Amino acid sequence: MRIGFFVWEYPPRIVGGLGTYAQNIAREYIEMGHDICLFTINPGDLPTREVLQGVEVHRPLLVNTSNVFPLFVREDLRRWGTHLSFFGDVFMYNILSVSKLTNQLIKQEKYDFDLICVHDWLSGMAGIGLKDSTELPCTFHVHSSEWGRALGQGSEIITSLEETTQRIVDQVITVSYPMEEDLVRHGWDTQKIHVCWNGVDPDRYNMENIKKKDINDLRKKYGITKKEKMIFFVGRLTGVKGVTNLVQAMPSVLSENPNVKLVILGSGELDHIVTDMINHLGIEKNVKTCFEFVSEEERILHYAACDIAVFPSLYEPFGIVSLEAMSMGKPIVVGASGVSGFRDQVIPSGPDKTGIHVDGRKYMDIAWGINSILEDDDEAEAMGERARKRVEDVFTWKSAAKRTMDVYKEIINKSE
Repeated sequence: MRIGFFVWEYPPRIVGGLGTYAQNIAREYIEMGHDICLFTINPGDLPTREVLQGVEVHRPLLVNTSNVFPLFVREDLRRWGTHLSFFGDVFMYNILSVSKLTNQLIKQEKYDFDLICVHDWLSGMAGIGLKDSTELPCTFHVHSSEWGRALGQGSEIITSLEETTQRIVDQVITVSYPMEEDLVRHGWDTQKIHVCWNGVDPDRYNMENIKKKDINDLRKKYGITKKEKMIFFVGRLTGVKGVTNLVQAMPSVLSENPNVKLVILGSGELDHIVTDMINHLGIEKNVKTCFEFVSEEERILHYAACDIAVFPSLYEPFGIVSLEAMSMGKPIVVGASGVSGFRDQVIPSGPDKTGIHVDGRKYMDIAWGINSILEDDDEAEAMGERARKRVEDVFTWKSAAKRTMDVYKEIINKSE
């Protein structure tokens, strides 16, 4: 196939999980023999067209709309204030990309596309535009929703954009069964929705690649001795990730397991609040923070160094971090209430148990989950081994790409 692939972030510009997904899934498509024309945003200093690892990447140069765009937007967007310029950039990225694909690639260069896929609202306008300007089948990949990200609040116009996109396109792919259920609850067409899990690279996320000395050096950096256990959280420091509830759980964890240290790795708007909570609770000796966006190599080393990974999210459509920890052979505690893709990944009981499900909204439940793993070292190690095997069996990028391609073929066959 030749696929038009629209995604807001792509290497070398990666902001979060969407960029990681796009990089890995596009690589698998290329290895399967498909052609990918990928459209992404240009921060202004990157080539407008190049081939990266077999992927033809297009980044149309944006124009400044900061003085014009506010004249035409609804009051809902005006409330974005200085962030309105971001929406303007997203709008221009979509319009310029649609124009380039239709007018240059298709009409001038005679590219023959089989399918268009757009990812989240950030590329939803491209999907709508291409359904109007071409007869190509179009798939809308929903990695999260505006109402979920904002815990029931958020922008009305983005929610409307998501709903309009799903109504106009031919099919919707989302990342977990809890996410599918949530979309249907919000009135989306159940006949259009398919579930395709994300993946991880178990060759890259592998304890065998990590030197013991590097692990010891990292633990020493945080003041963690050989007799202490390291609990690890990585993610954006934002409300939906549950990091403040995790900090609040630590006194209860320490009352039963005083030889424990929590390491928080990530950046976001809650970094000052997290610091204030740690100081207020008097647990600064046992909770260490690194408010940075680190390299993948550094993140992998943190997984290797920890004894337990904890992700008490309040809303997590999928959550690649849990697969990363599982691939590194670590037992995990995950938030499983509400919309949580962690429920698809982590087996909480029985002979295949890989971790603990908790209610990320309740700090005492998080503490219970952590203490449950800490009370039995042998079982914790066994959970980690089973977690690694589950990733190898079910959650590789190769498996994710194959499943997604099968869904694409369904809609292409229907359109012929």
